[in-house]
Amino acid sequence: MSTNSSQKEDCYKSISAPSQGSYRDLGSKFLAFAYPVESEERVKELIAGLKKEYFDARHHCYAYRIGHLGQIWRANDDGEPSSTGGKPILGQLLSNELSDVLVVVVRYFGGVKLGVPGLIKAYRSATADALSGATVITKVATESYEVSFDYLDMNRAMKIVKDMDLKVRGQNFDSTCRMLLDVPLSRIPEFEKSFDWTEVKKNCQSSGI
Repeated sequence: MSTNSSQKEDCYKSISAPSQGSYRDLGSKFLAFAYPVESEERVKELIAGLKKEYFDARHHCYAYRIGHLGQIWRANDDGEPSSTGGKPILGQLLSNELSDVLVVVVRYFGGVKLGVPGLIKAYRSATADALSGATVITKVATESYEVSFDYLDMNRAMKIVKDMDLKVRGQNFDSTCRMLLDVPLSRIPEFEKSFDWTEVKKNCQSSGI
């Protein structure tokens, strides 16, 4: 498989910034908020913030997908009939092939019940409106690695980083040098082979560099 086709498999779609949308039906108002997210901790923070801001709303339904395969996901109806809130929101994320995205739809009840079909349409439409205003971006799925090497090997290490076009998230050049690198998933075997002459640690964070 060629490098270009392998890199393409690492790519997935997300959004670059928060966006909003809305939908109204029979007096009920649905406010949709779409956010780029990369962790469930961030999801919890955003939902808590919206519940605090829109404390007088009847429901705060949401769905999210995280990871380049959308492998982390959840849909929540927040008191609406089963699968009428979170599932339509999730359906829009799936149909638009988006991940690392959270959408929360806040509902103000208008006094008239919409029924199951009406609720599904409302949550789907509000979500679609929010996503239609978002800027879609392409992200590359990566794994974090820390490499350590002697200062005398600096040129050798930097040449590999440049040739592979790796993102440097942190670095510390002393008698022992360290770099924190983001490596596209499809290029991990090539990366590990290129650095087989020095110490390499996988799944590292930027603390201390």
